[in-house]
Amino acid sequence: MNYAATARERLNEAAKTRILVKDGPYGTAIQNEKLSEEQYTGDTGLTMDQKGNNDLVNLTQPQVIRKICDSYIASGATLLATNTFNANQISQADYGAENLVREINISAAKVIREACEEATAKDSLPRFVCGAMGPTNKTLSLSPDVEDPGFREVDFDEVKAIYREQADALIEGGCDFILIETVFDTLNCKAAIMAVKEIEMERGHDVPLLISLTLTDMSGRNLSGHTVEAFWHTVRHAKPAAIGLNCSFGAEQLRPHVQLLSGIADTLLLAYPNAGLPNELGEYDELPATTAELVGRWAEAGQVNILGGCCGITPEHIGAIADAVRDADPRTWEKADPVMRLAGLEPFSFTGTKPKSCCAAGSCSAA
Repeated sequence: MNYAATARERLNEAAKTRILVKDGPYGTAIQNEKLSEEQYTGDTGLTMDQKGNNDLVNLTQPQVIRKICDSYIASGATLLATNTFNANQISQADYGAENLVREINISAAKVIREACEEATAKDSLPRFVCGAMGPTNKTLSLSPDVEDPGFREVDFDEVKAIYREQADALIEGGCDFILIETVFDTLNCKAAIMAVKEIEMERGHDVPLLISLTLTDMSGRNLSGHTVEAFWHTVRHAKPAAIGLNCSFGAEQLRPHVQLLSGIADTLLLAYPNAGLPNELGEYDELPATTAELVGRWAEAGQVNILGGCCGITPEHIGAIADAVRDADPRTWEKADPVMRLAGLEPFSFTGTKPKSCCAAGSCSAA
């Protein structure tokens, strides 16, 4: 089966009758395995300390990734993301593992694909593999040097090529979608979009995107300054299969932003918040029942199509979310009016209406 060619239609069909459930994070689950340095490194031959390089575990300890994936499937998740948030050349440079990026992504996708196919063979429930691409630790929009506002550590073509390598490998490994997540810099996201669109043109078929924004404060902007609506205007041309919000806050704090996006997006809406806000030790205390109750309110209000979890979320949280929305109706939306939608840091919609004050007097050249 050609998963990339049919995934969008299969996702839309599944989302017509129910709210779909996405999985949670891999980082804390991998940490709980308490792997040694030798287990992280495996037989890769890498000489730098790899402990903490969670993406490398896809290659050196794939059974650990499979175990975590299976726990999310057992909890009710049907959208399973790859453990590849930092599996790109920029992020892996911190570990001297740049030459393994392709292998890491292929292995990650294969593990999740096998888990999904085995589960679906047992219960016939459609499942989807999302190839996760994180924001990297570099930004195209902002200078890291306060003395030189024009300085950038990377340029657009470089970031696009890095995302292209990752996306190609994820698709080769069997991913249905490319998930561009935790977008703190809209220009980084646009580089990732262009990389996937280049793959589409070369392959001659749809490579559907899921795109998820992260906000930096309660004002509702990402690090590069875009509001939620402005961000939607900026990426809408990519025709994502779903647009959403993740990380940032817990469900309580993310609520107004989900409500806003739900009212303007003419595609599936994806939301996967943290388990509340971190405590003074950086840990998350929100119980599964609390998270499920909070996101369940979004479901009751008809604001979401796909729900999952980010930082601090466990399989128990995902199970509670799945139970909470099992009988909820999925969000529906109207087709957007065909107007020009632009964005700087703020959104702008142009309806084409002439200003009556000048045109009526014949003083406007457009009259």
